[in-house]
Amino acid sequence: MSTPVGPYSPWRRAGDLVVISGQLGLLPGHDAPTMVEGSAADQLRQALVNARAVLTEAGARFEDVIKGTLFLVDMSDFASCNEVWMAAFDAPRPTRSAVAVAQLPLGARAEVELWAHSPQPGV
Repeated sequence: MSTPVGPYSPWRRAGDLVVISGQLGLLPGHDAPTMVEGSAADQLRQALVNARAVLTEAGARFEDVIKGTLFLVDMSDFASCNEVWMAAFDAPRPTRSAVAVAQLPLGARAEVELWAHSPQPGV
């Protein structure tokens, strides 16, 4: 999992809901935040890998995701990011919003935030 680039928690649980903070296409294992090279789709692909690791840490599974928000700097990347999304999630896919933004941290072109429904064991 990549280290957060700001003063926030990577994830929080509220009952059966797990919400993870926005994930960028950062490569793990670097001293300084290092973005994957390539397109917004390449960054989204890595961001989803990072999101999976955060969900696992929170005790949730990728298959538990019910809602996502995709942030894009350029909406011309929408179609290629949809391809990444479809490859990452099996049907029925989570609900999703896509939002155009002026800028993202660290010069990223894509960011993803996920919500998961994951009942706590033994509760």
